[in-house]
Amino acid sequence: MDLLSAFWTALPALPRTLIAFVAVLGVLVFIHELGHYLAARWRGVRVDVFSIGFGKPILRWTDSRECEWRISWIPLGGFVKLHGQENPAEITAEQRAAWRPGETFHDKSVGSRAIVVAAGPVANFLLAILLFAGLYMVVGQPVGGTSIGQVMAGSAAERGGLRAGDEIQALDGARVQRFDQVQRYIQPRAGQPVAIRVLRDGAEQTLTVTPEPAGEAPNATGRLGIQGGVGHFERLGPLQAVTAGAAQTWEITTQTLSGIGEMLTGKRSAKELGGPIKIAEISGEAANLGLTPLINLMAVLSVSLGLINLFPIPVLDGGHLMFYAAEAIRGRPLPPKVQELGFRAGFALLIGLFLFASSNDIIEGSIGKWFSRLFG
Repeated sequence: MDLLSAFWTALPALPRTLIAFVAVLGVLVFIHELGHYLAARWRGVRVDVFSIGFGKPILRWTDSRECEWRISWIPLGGFVKLHGQENPAEITAEQRAAWRPGETFHDKSVGSRAIVVAAGPVANFLLAILLFAGLYMVVGQPVGGTSIGQVMAGSAAERGGLRAGDEIQALDGARVQRFDQVQRYIQPRAGQPVAIRVLRDGAEQTLTVTPEPAGEAPNATGRLGIQGGVGHFERLGPLQAVTAGAAQTWEITTQTLSGIGEMLTGKRSAKELGGPIKIAEISGEAANLGLTPLINLMAVLSVSLGLINLFPIPVLDGGHLMFYAAEAIRGRPLPPKVQELGFRAGFALLIGLFLFASSNDIIEGSIGKWFSRLFG
């Protein structure tokens, strides 16, 4: 372990970042596609290809069930090729003749097809629960992490009456248990009064504090001017850990949806949206801090991957589920032309989001800062 740690720290920053990125994304994609694969096997659908990555395969082999497993050289996703997944109206007679009756995707009921599609995101949520549970059993769950260790002189917190030693109980009525929850709630609320319920000397009281803006508009973030006190970790038993892991997964899900809603309504800047480069950067940073932060990051990203795939955008799993819901209601599939237009629109939207997020990564991230330093 010491040799491995020494080797890791001896690597330059860029290789460390790339290795961490490939490892994190590879695990998340594998679990997502494994969900599709296992559900397909359960519902009697033959799987032709299971691929991690896109492009030319680096490694491939075929198992006893004639499924070809691939590891490809572009590590930005993966896919499971289901037997007979093509639209029956758009294939040739030769392709249809090669289908195995009873094992094709389109032979199955709309319910079975929905199960196969939904299993990918579900697998990501389950992975997040298990990762959090593992951390809570081995490292422990953060406890008592909302106490205030220090209040900065002249800060919004001091003007609002907060004191060192106060333990923050709730923000605008929403309970908080960790200091990072306080930070996430305050950051998008620069200039907005926040009702903070604290526990002081055994008694609860509510103070109204207006976070001051840090940075330039419109990207300013809210700041109270406090530092967290010393927290501790408590190890949990298996059942408690799984329950706490599920609660943490749900919390991250709701926070992600809330953040997206705030971006859509203009309360938060869309520049916070990140893409592959940002994921690579934070993966490298987490890996440098140790295994625990890396596993925690993997769990958070697993929730994000599962959630994003459930968005009702054609091409994503959520888009397919939307079409299956329409089929269940109508009693027959949507017209092929409608589905084709939906998939084209969904693909264009995803490409646009990818380019926007990647531009944020470059301009707002370390690459943009490097160019700024280079050109003054």
